[in-house]
Formats: sequence, structure tokens, C-alpha cells
Amino acid sequence: MSVNSIREDERQEEVSKKQTLLRLYRYMLSYRKELAWVALLLAVTVGISLISPLFIERAIDVHVANRDWKGLLSLGAVALVFYLALLAGTRARTLVMAKITNQVLLKIREDLYSHIQTLSFHFFDSRPTGKILARVIGDVNSLKEMLTDSVTQLVPEFITVVGVAVIMAVKNPILALSALITVPILTGGLFFIQVTAHKRWQIFRKKSSNLNAFIHEDMAGIRMIQGFAAEEESQEDFYMLADEQRNAFIRAVRLADCFGPLVDINWGLGGFLLYFIGIRLLGADQVGVGTFLAFSTYLSMFWNPIRNLANFYNKLVTNLSAAERIFDILDTPAEIVDREGAKELPPIRGEVRFDHVTFAYEDEPERNVLEDVSFLVKPGQTIALVGPTGAGKTTIVNLISRFYDIKQGNIFVDGYEIRDVTMKSLRRQMGVMTQDNFLFTGTIRDNICYGKPDASREEMTAAAKAVNAHDFIMKLEKGYDTWISERGSQLSIGQRQLLAFARTMVSDPRILILDEATSSIDTHTELLVQEGILHLLENRTSFVVAHRLSTIRSADRIFVIDRKGIVEDGSHEELMARRGAYYELYRASLEQ
Repeated sequence: MSVNSIREDERQEEVSKKQTLLRLYRYMLSYRKELAWVALLLAVTVGISLISPLFIERAIDVHVANRDWKGLLSLGAVALVFYLALLAGTRARTLVMAKITNQVLLKIREDLYSHIQTLSFHFFDSRPTGKILARVIGDVNSLKEMLTDSVTQLVPEFITVVGVAVIMAVKNPILALSALITVPILTGGLFFIQVTAHKRWQIFRKKSSNLNAFIHEDMAGIRMIQGFAAEEESQEDFYMLADEQRNAFIRAVRLADCFGPLVDINWGLGGFLLYFIGIRLLGADQVGVGTFLAFSTYLSMFWNPIRNLANFYNKLVTNLSAAERIFDILDTPAEIVDREGAKELPPIRGEVRFDHVTFAYEDEPERNVLEDVSFLVKPGQTIALVGPTGAGKTTIVNLISRFYDIKQGNIFVDGYEIRDVTMKSLRRQMGVMTQDNFLFTGTIRDNICYGKPDASREEMTAAAKAVNAHDFIMKLEKGYDTWISERGSQLSIGQRQLLAFARTMVSDPRILILDEATSSIDTHTELLVQEGILHLLENRTSFVVAHRLSTIRSADRIFVIDRKGIVEDGSHEELMARRGAYYELYRASLEQ
């Protein structure tokens, strides 16, 4: 199976930047009323900004020139009212837009998390968990400024630039042309920078993802690292990945930092041409002082937004790669989905039938793990699966729960083809326990009742007693309300396994799957567990994958899995009498 390692950059399909932006901004359409309110505030504040220089022009060329002090005070009072309205409108639109942005980010994160939960085991098997976390957390967070500024900065600044250009052209076309003649040069420079910078930011995101994956894996395996005294080696790997991320960031930022100087150069050149043409070519007496001051103000009002637009463009180039990575996950198809018209699986008895089943993993479709496998398990039977490592034992039990879809054939539960019923109704009637005794951070009660949150205290206690977990739980300071961490460091491995077993039992499954579920329990504890679950296995179909063959002697049937299928099938006594593959496996296990 192909796996993307923590040191390997993720592969990503090239997509249209325009499509990515449109798709991102569609999330904002759910807030049309709020956006309409923001648009109204924008119209008011931008309008006030555009007419502000005209107050200066009138104050100097009319009121000051004519010594009309009363008119000047009246004009100042009006200007003050407009200024206060500008401050209030700008503040209001910022608050409203911040609320919209946070809601949009929440929606994107929820969509991303919900979609990831629908993806098959293959998706998680083929990449480090840290790289998935990087997209759900880091990449989504990167969109905040871009979404906020797209309305609070992009729209008003763009309108301001256009409005200023129009006003300047109306008042004096020659001065307007001289001040804005450098815009084409700026546009060409920005386009060149963004093409190169976007690729560099994509590389930076991938290097950040590698580092995030390494840290997550390192923290999860900290006991192993310290146990093998591998701290120095781990630190060297960290330095290498952190150095790659830093270098990628420097390369991207170095180019992105060219935006500001490029704007400033064009601004300065535009200002020089304004005064040079205005004074030397037109003549100082042809242009009023107030007009010159108004044009100077308009020039600042033109280039300041240009600088802000360039900064926004920089953010866009920087964070667009994050949006692409998010949509890359959202566009990853869920391989295991309910068929159209899938029905709810009614309460089952537990009959399981494989009908000429062939299966191969997606990354290696040409290499079959199982070929033409057929068997019938009657309700209430206990089936043990044994065989060499990698023979396909776990694959068989995973197919029953439809964690993977088969290549050929059919799988039936109580006569229902499992692809014709909803996955939820199928898995709800199954109890799956693996050798991975994962516990969630919370109380022991929370963990036992995880699969059945509405379980009563009696049901919870009965499940714990059935696997002999009740006694050790009651010896804890707070009993079932004892708080445990994900690692469950205050519990022994055997105790963690017993809790995981109780969690499976409390859901009262009709089909029970135990995939080497007692591998972490000592022999004495395992005997207690076997005693405790005997009555729970009654009238339940159960599949047991066990590495210790001595624990499955009482199974109704034993499947010996090898050579892509079932090479032997029978009870312990029958298989021992045949002196075949099972006989050799059993003798080998006793000699260990």
C-alpha cells in the first residue's frame, strides 16, 4: 500500500485559481443579509472618503481666498459630522464582517471534518495523521484574513481607486494622466510576482504539513523514543524538517516582500510626474492651490488603496494554496458510501455468508489479498480465524463491517447484501474490538458508554462485570467517574484493554468481532475475560482473530487462512485429527 511519509511532500492536483476563489466565496452567500448591510456601510464610508478632498479644495479656493471665516467654520462642522460617520461606519462594517468570516471558517471546518469522517480506512492508512490535522486546523485558520479583507478591504479599496481616478479625470485629465501613467508598469510587475510566489507558497504549505505530521507522530510515540534513547536522532529529524519549512518560508516571503517596494516606486514616480507636469508644463498659475492640494490628497487616496490592494493580493497568493489544500480533501471521494436506495438493516440474528469474495487493496488492485472466498456462518456460532501474519484474517473481519468494499462476489448478513443496506444500520449491530485499545480523554463512564451514550448505569456495570473490569474500576478513587487521558497512563495495558472490551459489550452487538483483542492481556487476566464473556457470546455470532491458539479451542469452527483463502475449516478436534496446516500451527504455538 502506497503511504505518504512525513518526509514526502503531498501530491496535489493543479486547479484553477479562479475556481478556487469562487468556490471559497460561495460560502459567504449564506450571509446575504449581513453582506447587504456591509455593502450599505461600504457605500456610505467610501462615498465620504471620496468627497473629503473636495472639502479641502473648497475651503482654500473659496472660503480662505474670500476670507469667508463663517463659511469656513460651517464647512468644518459639516466635515466633522462626515468624519464621525466615517469612523462609525468603518467600525460597524469591520465587526459585521468579522462575524461573517468566523461563521464561514466554522462552516468550512465543519464540512472538512464531516467529509473526512466519511472517508475509508484507505485514506487514513495512506498518510500521516498530522498532515490531515494541518489542513483541518492550520490551513483553515490561514483563510481568516483573506476572507475578512476581501470585503472590508478589497471592495472599498477598489471602489476608492476607481472613484478617485474618475474624479481626477473629470477635474483635470492631464494631471490625472500624469499621476496615473505608471499603473500599467505596476500591474505587469504584480502579475510576474504572483505567478512565482504562488508556487513557493504551495511548497511552504507542504513543508509545514511535513513538520506538523512529524511532531504529531513524535508526540504519539514519545514513550518509544525515550525507551530507545532516540532523542538525539529525533531532534535531528526535527531540525531537518524545521529547516526545510524555514527555507521554504524565506523563499516565498522574499518574493512576496517585493509587492510593497514596487507600489512605493510607482507612487513616488506618479507624484513626481504630477508636480512636474502641473508646474513646468501647465504652469503654476493655471492650477489653483486648492486643486493642487486636492490632487495631492487624491493621489494618496489612489496609491494607498493600491498598496492595500497589493497587500491583499499578497495575502491571496499566500493563502490561496491553503484553500486549494482544503478543497483537495473535500474533493477526495468517499470510497465506501451507501448505494442509492440503500435500506435500513432490520434487527438481525447474525448469519454471515461470503459468496465467492475477491478483494484487493486500492493501491495494489492487481494483487488480490483474498480470492474466491466462500463460507456460511450460522447465527450464534463462534468462528476463529488463524493463520500466518498477512494471510488476510483481519481483512475478512473488516469486510464484514464494510470498512472496505470487495472487488468481486457478495457478502450477506441475514440474507441482506451489505452494500444494499445503510452502513450505519449495519455497523450499529456489530461490536468491533481490535488490539488497539484506544481510549478517549474523559471519564471511564464516557469511554464504556461511547458506542451507546444512552446506556443506563446498570447496562454499563453489567458490561464491566462481564469482562471482569468492575472490580478494578471500583478500586479507583472516583470509580466510574475517574478521569483518564487518551494514553490512559494511570491504567495498565490490561486494564485499558478491559475497558475497551466493556465498551464493545455495552452496545449489545449481534455480531461480535474480536481482532486479537486479548493480545495485550496477560494469561491470567485473559482467562478471567474468557470466563466473563462466555454468556455474552451465547446467541451471538462472533469472529475471533487470535494469535494464541490455545484461546480458541472452544470455537465452533476454525478457519485457517492462507494462500488468499480458507485452506482448512472445522472444529479444533477435527482439524487436529487431519494433521494439516492447523495441526502444524497449533504444535508450533505450544513450543513457543
